[in-house]
Formats: sequence, structure tokens, C-alpha cells
Amino acid sequence: MKKNYLSIDIGGTNIKLAVIDHSGQIQSKKQVRTPHELDAFLAVLEEEIAAVQDTIRGIAFCCPGKVNTDTGVISFGGALPFLDGVSFVDEFQPKFRVPVSVINDGKAAALSELWLGNLKGIENGLALVLGTGIGGGLILEGKLYQGKHFQAGELSFMMKQSAQPSFDDMYGKTGSAVGLVKMVNLELGTEDTKDGAAAFEAINQKDPSIYPIFETFAREIAYMICNIQAILDLDKIVIGGGVSAQPIVTEEIRKQYRAIRSQLPFLDATLTEVEIDTCRFRNDANLLGALYQLLLNADEEMAVNS
Repeated sequence: MKKNYLSIDIGGTNIKLAVIDHSGQIQSKKQVRTPHELDAFLAVLEEEIAAVQDTIRGIAFCCPGKVNTDTGVISFGGALPFLDGVSFVDEFQPKFRVPVSVINDGKAAALSELWLGNLKGIENGLALVLGTGIGGGLILEGKLYQGKHFQAGELSFMMKQSAQPSFDDMYGKTGSAVGLVKMVNLELGTEDTKDGAAAFEAINQKDPSIYPIFETFAREIAYMICNIQAILDLDKIVIGGGVSAQPIVTEEIRKQYRAIRSQLPFLDATLTEVEIDTCRFRNDANLLGALYQLLLNADEEMAVNS
């Protein structure tokens, strides 16, 4: 009997693929470049799936955009707008005759933490994923909460008051980790403004010309956490995304969060402090979370048919 599953994490630059067993142990991994035209994109996926189809019993996708996990239909597609209206369930389930599931990438990260990571056993929590924007996955009453329109946790779109509302005043811009790296490199005069290693070398050294930029970024995330906690009263928030590999990121966000609370004694006395931790899984988070969604779908189907 086939024991493994194929999990596929679709990004704007690369497609990551992993063969994973039922317990979440990764058996093999690879990645390929992401084509930016639909027919070529689907052809690459079909080729990669066909290469392992004799060893797998299901296919789990995660991708950018708003995803209806019931139908597998993707809306907007984020960095891959050609995915708008596409359903991987309709595209690949009939061809390969195995169950197929699809979930948004930020929500997949939360599911990986709920299943095997730092949200395991948590009733109410949040995975806050720092990248180009801010993704998120809400765990409420021990389950992923997606909302009626599958858009709960889209933290990039949280707005701040502005005379003329624009994306520049949304947390997806002011709390962008990619934006942070760019600002730091511009200040450093680094030729490659996307050079994360150079940016965090200066941040970790607490360069006096750089660290205030980082503090401002961390404070933005801390304010967001204050607002989220006022509404949801969570047990724990875990910080994910590529920058979370730097311990200083979670440390400074936690420091800024506590500083805000200490400056508002009434808030500090009224609202319980939420625990802020780092996600356990980084590069593999989406792959594991996508698989967990497939397993949850299988459990639900069995419950309906029993």
C-alpha cells in the first residue's frame, strides 16, 4: 500500500516539493523554478507529480491568494495572478486519481505549527508570517479559522488611520520584512538591496545607524499584536517567515510589545499578556501544513461517510 503523500508549496520564485509520510516525516525534497504562464506552470506540476505518482496516496498544495479549501478554487493568486479561478482539485484529482487539497500558504504555516510545532496543544493562537507582506493563520478552539470567505488572517490588510487611505498605511507595507531589509541595505549602501544577510549582520551588531530602523519595524508588529490580542484574547502567537530564523526578530518584537504595555498601565492591568514565540518550522512549514490540511479533509470525509 502507498504510504506517502506529495506536498507542493507554490511560491512566486520557486515551487518546493516534498514526499512526506503520514506522521510528517519528510522523505525527500526538491524545488523547481516557478513558470509565470499558466500552461507552462501546469505542465511542470504534472511532470513532477507523474514522477512520484506510483508512491503517493494524495497531493497537498499550498499557494498564495485566497483559497476555498472546500472546492480548491484560488482567487487572485497573490504573486501569481494567473492562478485566479484555477482549481488544483479539478486539474489534478481526475488525472492522478488520488485525493487533492489546496490551502493558502500563510494558513498552511499555521497548520504546521498546530500539528507538530509551537502551537501544538494551543486552543487559541496565531501564526504571524513576516515576508513581503504579513500572512497569518488563526487557530481558534483548536482549529484553523478561515472565515466565511476564507480570508481570516490576512493581516497585511489591517489599516491605520490616514487622511488618504492607501496601501502605504496598511500593515502589509509598514510591517513588511522585505521592506525592512531594503531600508536597511539602502542605509548601509549595499549594492543588493535584497541582501538579507548584510541587513541582519548590521542589525545583530546593533549598528546605531541601523538598529532604530529595525526597532520601528518590530514596534509596528508589536502594535498589531496589541490590537489582535484586544479582539481575540489568544494564548500564544508564533512569528514565522524567513526573518524568524534570526532570534533577534522575535526578541525585539516581544521587547516592543512589553514596552507598549508598560507605557499604558491600564492596558497592562486589564489585558493578559500574550506569549510570543518563534515558529518551529521555517522552510518546511508550508509543506507540512499543506499535508495536514489533506489529512484533515480525509478525516472529515470519513466522518461524513461513517
